[in-house]
Amino acid sequence: MASPFTEVEVDDRVVKVTNPERVYFPPTDAAPDGATKLDLVHYYLSVGDGIVNALFERPCMLHRFPKGLAGDKVHQKRLPAGAPEWVETVQLFFPRWKRTADELCVTELASVIWAVQMSTVEFHPWNSRRADTEKPDEWRIDLDPGPECDWATVQRVAHVAHEVLDELGAVGFPKTSGGSGMHVYVRIPPDHGFQDVRRGALAFAREVERRAGGEVTTAWWRKDRDPAQLFVDYNQNARDHTVAAAYSVRGVPEARVSAPIRWDEVDDCRPDDFTIFTMPERFAATGDLHADIDHHPFDIAPLLEWADRDEAEGAQAPPEPEEE
Repeated sequence: MASPFTEVEVDDRVVKVTNPERVYFPPTDAAPDGATKLDLVHYYLSVGDGIVNALFERPCMLHRFPKGLAGDKVHQKRLPAGAPEWVETVQLFFPRWKRTADELCVTELASVIWAVQMSTVEFHPWNSRRADTEKPDEWRIDLDPGPECDWATVQRVAHVAHEVLDELGAVGFPKTSGGSGMHVYVRIPPDHGFQDVRRGALAFAREVERRAGGEVTTAWWRKDRDPAQLFVDYNQNARDHTVAAAYSVRGVPEARVSAPIRWDEVDDCRPDDFTIFTMPERFAATGDLHADIDHHPFDIAPLLEWADRDEAEGAQAPPEPEEE
């Protein structure tokens, strides 16, 4: 017996969605019977401009759940087989494995919906684009709380990061991670390689650490970190290290979303405020809060000067992390 399906119109494309009633997320008050694959499709359609802006022309790793959250999670770099001819890709080379992979490269909303049809829940794009995948155009500040670090600390450190960005003249675009932390994105000209961007991100993290009154660590080894501290994870700027995109759903039972927020919302928001059930109405009211990120590029030269200073004073540059 053929599996049930529905057809979804996305602009001038038609995407066939098989097993639309498959339950992906467990029952909640918002969805007493659980959230289905079709619910996930409808969510991504509701934030279409935002998710396309977040992924546009970036290599994208997919976190797929072929049986829903109750089954195994698949981290997929290569585009799943059977893609329509209009789904675009970008080829990457991975020196560690001496292999290439053709990764999804979103240029339109239909390719996002097709990826959801292929059981994708989370979208994890690179911080570079296909025009030059070795030159990042996005500096990512990842505020990653330790296991005993509370949300209030994340909020306080976000304000410290905002203060430093303001002093630099950089415009930061914050979002919840969809987990326990927060991200801030800064658009940068694609003039530097991953090593330089990571080095600048580390210098910024050290400046936040100096100002945060002991609440922040930049310690390289997890065993050296106080579990009550927040790690400013500069490694998310290394090659082939990715975080969930703005508007990406996260593979957690609450169906939380990595949600763009305004700086004046930092003190009042909570990660659970933003789910596939609440975000459509919010997006309809606010639009894409990251829509004009491309209009605010920041030259990372001051960060590289900070890195030079720190290294001249004896600060060690941690080794480059391996490709994921």
